[in-house]
Amino acid sequence: MARIALITPDFFNDKAQRLRLESTGHLIIKNPDVAQALEALLSNPPDILIIQKGLEGQLDQDVIKALKNNLQLALLPIILVVSPKDLARGMNWEDYPVDDLISNKASVEEIITRVDLALARSHRIADNNPLTMLPGNSSILKGIQDILDSNEPKAVCYVDIDNFKPFNDRYGFARGDEVIRMVSRILVNTVQEKAGADGFVGHVGGDDFVFMIPVKHTEAVCREIIDNFSMLIPLFIDEEDLDTGYFKARDRQGHWQSFDLTSLSIAVIPATKAGYKHYGEVAAAAALLKKEVKRLPGSNFLVDRRREKDSK
Repeated sequence: MARIALITPDFFNDKAQRLRLESTGHLIIKNPDVAQALEALLSNPPDILIIQKGLEGQLDQDVIKALKNNLQLALLPIILVVSPKDLARGMNWEDYPVDDLISNKASVEEIITRVDLALARSHRIADNNPLTMLPGNSSILKGIQDILDSNEPKAVCYVDIDNFKPFNDRYGFARGDEVIRMVSRILVNTVQEKAGADGFVGHVGGDDFVFMIPVKHTEAVCREIIDNFSMLIPLFIDEEDLDTGYFKARDRQGHWQSFDLTSLSIAVIPATKAGYKHYGEVAAAAALLKKEVKRLPGSNFLVDRRREKDSK
């Protein structure tokens, strides 16, 4: 259920229309006093705002810009109600940084569709990692649970960039971000090529990623990811460090130490309904396996063979 705030003096005033929208599970918040409606936006923010173009004194523009400039409310979906004349004259979208628009002649069915679409879009955007734009934790956990609840076992693969903190300390965060984006592109391209629509790539955060693929593609995908990473990572490491085979940086205690060059570790958990009941169990198994694979020199992947037989 979504709480939908309406600031629409001349739109959607019919009670039967609002009841039709509420019958889909949403809650309508409509205050005839515009000033009170605006105050409620800040004190008790809704899940979505529908606001009418042309409020007195350009109040509509002021409200929209104020919300988009508010750090806590910037992602609030805003739908602008416009007339056919507005569209014919053309809109200056710099003045109206909204997420969608709807005609003041729209049917209830179209309004419902626009609302549902705006909410789905906002959920995707809120979950996406801002650096890579890949799906984040919510989508990852849902994807794992969907696998466990289905009869189609897949490999859940946790990716970690080894020695990434000392890499950042040595070369700076800007280059570190470039490496993270490079890894994300490798994962997306490889998974898409090998698994197509059956694959998924998500970004947990920092240097941690997760991808999910049919078990039969596990070895081919992991090997190609590592091969591509090994080919590209030297472009981000200074020649003097490549020559020595390590770089120096401070450890967590602040002491200078030599670190192996940046590599990639992949912990592969064949996830099945028989082997796991909850996504938390998959994550816990991956955490243990990651410790093992990270002990190996260079880039590697390890498959949790203990339960792999259940996926076949």
